[in-house]
Amino acid sequence: MSLVINNLYKKFGDNVIFNNFDITFQEGVISCILGPSGCGKTTLLNIIGGIVAADSGVFSGFDDKRFSYVFQEPRLLPWKTVRGNIEFVLNSKLSSAESYERADELIKRVELDGFADYYPAQLSGGMCQRVSIARAFACISDVILMDEPLSGLDAALKNTLMKWFKQIWEKDKRTVIFVTHDEAEAKFLGDERFVFSTAPVKIINSLKNSI
Repeated sequence: MSLVINNLYKKFGDNVIFNNFDITFQEGVISCILGPSGCGKTTLLNIIGGIVAADSGVFSGFDDKRFSYVFQEPRLLPWKTVRGNIEFVLNSKLSSAESYERADELIKRVELDGFADYYPAQLSGGMCQRVSIARAFACISDVILMDEPLSGLDAALKNTLMKWFKQIWEKDKRTVIFVTHDEAEAKFLGDERFVFSTAPVKIINSLKNSI
């Protein structure tokens, strides 16, 4: 199955971002969108997630899809603990014991054992982003949208987070659309990679691994 966008048109004021733009994402893989700042990567992600409306376009395969997000900033609820942030997005039909068990499993996967009762203000930026990734997988969703979640992190932490993310994804292979300007991130994570030009956007390169 695929998620297909045809003839996308979007502009802000006089600035045309997409004009007759087509792209296809395979489901159940990690697709990376690579390109310079201002080339429309985040705009496309926001259109897919329903945050921004397209001016026109045909969207196939998106009906009834549920989305979760990982942003550049973790956007955790500051009044909730690590466990609380994860449990907040879990299925409300789960019992308290089931919610606790599911949150505990994800906390362990991102190696935050011992920090379940910490608040975001007590954590480092990298730890907060790990919670954000765990929360995205805790959320009931079909597609995870990731908007430069590793930007601003040092190289060692970035490499570690990419490995953690890939390990979690291997156990729960949802469709992931990952926006980045870092070629190394796209190469490490992406089953398929799309390189964008500046606006109006064109795909100047498309690479697929064996998927």
